Amino acid sequence: MKELLAALVAGLLFGVGLAVSGMLIPDKVLNFLDIAGHWDPSLALVMGGALAVTVPGYYLVTQRPRPLLVSSFSLPTSTAIDGKLLAGASLFGLGWGLSGLCPAPALVNITTGFVDVLAFVAAMLVGMLLHKTLHRA
Repeated sequence: MKELLAALVAGLLFGVGLAVSGMLIPDKVLNFLDIAGHWDPSLALVMGGALAVTVPGYYLVTQRPRPLLVSSFSLPTSTAIDGKLLAGASLFGLGWGLSGLCPAPALVNITTGFVDVLAFVAAMLVGMLLHKTLHRA
C-alpha cells in the first residue's frame, strides 16, 4: 500500500509540475521548439530546474543500499546506443515536435476532449499495441 500511495503522490506532483510549467499547452511547447520563429525560451528554464533537482537527487538516492519502499532499484542495465533506441527517440521527438504533446501531457489533456489530443492518444495506443505485437518474446 505504501508503494501505491508513493506512486500516487509522485504522479500528482508530476502532473502539477506539468500544469504549472505550461508543458500541458501544446502551443507553448511548439513555440519552444520553433527557434527560427516565435521562440519561447521559458521551457528551457523548466528543463534546467528539473535537471537541477534530478541530478543531485538521483546521485543521493542511488547511494543508498536500496530504495525506501521496495527491495531494489529498477534501473536500466543497457548502455548501448543502438538502432532501436535511435528509432524510438526519433519517433518520440517527431511526435512531440509535430503535436506539442508527449505521453504524460497528452494523458492529462485527454480530459479536455479536444479531437487533436484524442487522436494523439489513440495513435500512441496503436503504436504501443503494434510494438507489443511485433516484439513478443
